[in-house]
This record gives sequence, structure tokens and C-alpha cells, in this order.
Amino acid sequence: MGFVKLEQQGHIGVVTIDRPEALNALNSQVLTDLEGVLDQVEANRDIYVVVLTGAGRSFVAGADIAEMKNFNAVSAKAFGDHGNAVFLRIENFEKPVIAAVNGFALGGGCEISMACDIRLASEKAKFGQPEVGLGITPGFGGTQRLPRLVGYAKAMELILTAKVIGATEAKEIGLVNAVYAPDELMPKTFELANMIAANAQIAVRASKQCIRKGMQTDINTAATYEALAFGVCCSTDDKNEGMGAFLEKRKEKHFSNQ
Repeated sequence: MGFVKLEQQGHIGVVTIDRPEALNALNSQVLTDLEGVLDQVEANRDIYVVVLTGAGRSFVAGADIAEMKNFNAVSAKAFGDHGNAVFLRIENFEKPVIAAVNGFALGGGCEISMACDIRLASEKAKFGQPEVGLGITPGFGGTQRLPRLVGYAKAMELILTAKVIGATEAKEIGLVNAVYAPDELMPKTFELANMIAANAQIAVRASKQCIRKGMQTDINTAATYEALAFGVCCSTDDKNEGMGAFLEKRKEKHFSNQ
């Protein structure tokens, strides 16, 4: 795929948005390339965890203004629908997705990071939804995911002022999980990804879906969904292996993901 690269390291799939001359800005082609790479990751049974990052000094600087400046209402809506479809796919992706935010994560960049399950940031990372300063609204889910992550009041402040914040403040408000020195970001991301990959993947994926679905519904419905997921996991070979290892007091586990 031209603007999106996939590299596999063990059970980790590293997806890199690679358009550094435009600070990895999202245009229609980047979104299409990203869909193609997600197809590859989905089909690869040996990839357990996805790491999403950007090439060069930017994560994703935003949606491509050069493409958007000529939009009318119809073409803008189509572009928004395309981006939202891709980001919803990331959010609902069966495998956990970690954003390794190495630089600018503005507009669409902030939005794609928020679609991921976990966000780790470099000290150089910058986050923001600057769209109102360009005469538009966020178009790829920013008005919806930001308040869910940082709360109504802070989301209002960030979106309505078009304020850009650093990684430390992003961590303080709950937008990112952790902040690392630039040269530590990817090693720490792989450390976390491998911790996830070491567990029983049926249970990992079911847990992700329980959290995602539960946050969108009432507690009674969510608890019912969790109970169903728990029941499914208890029918797996991995449950027998994990509980057997615990009872036998052995650290080594051999999950088959079955």
C-alpha cells in the first residue's frame, strides 16, 4: 500500500502511515490504503496486536487541507463518511490497537489516535482539534470520542478554542496512557504490545469488545454481554491451560487461541 506500511514483528503488526512530506496528513488515498492494510492484518492469524504510528516527525498532522479546500457540502460529507468508517473499523477491530504517537496528532490525527484502544505518546507529541480555526467542525469523530475520553467540559474547551496541548497535559486529562522520551516510545510500545500478546487471545478480544460495547449501552445490557463472553471463554482450551498453569504453579503457559 502506497502511503501505509505493514511490518510484522513476532505477533505484533506495525502499521505506519508513511506520507512524511505532508506530515502524514490524511487524504482519500491514505484512508483507502489504511483500509487495505487493515484487511491484511485482519486476515493474518499470527498478528495478535496492532501498533499504529507515523513516519518521520509526525503521527498524523490532520486531514489534508489541500484536498479539503475545494470540498462542497456533498464531497465533504462523503470524505467524512469515509474517514468515520475507517476509524470505526479501528475502534471495533477484533485485535487490540495501540497508537504510538510520535509527533503531531492534530485534527484527524487526534481522532485516529482516539479510535485506538490505548495511546502512548512521545514527549514531542502534540494533540488538538483545531478545526474551528479553519471554519469547520471535527469530521472524523472528534466531537464524539474526545468527551468520552476526557469529559464534557474539557472536550468543549479543547474543541471550541482549537487549543493544541502537549503530551504531559494530554496524559493529565486522560487522553493518553503514558508519555515517554522519543527514543523510548517504540520500545515501551512493544513492551506493552507483547504483554497483551502473551495472554489468551480469545479472552483479550472478548474483553476489548465487552469494554467497547459496554461503554455504549446501559449497565444491565453490558453485564449481560460480559456474562456471555465469560461463558464463551470458559469453553476454550485456553481457559483450561491458563487455570491449569495457575493451579500447577507454573509460569509458562501455552495458549493455542482455541
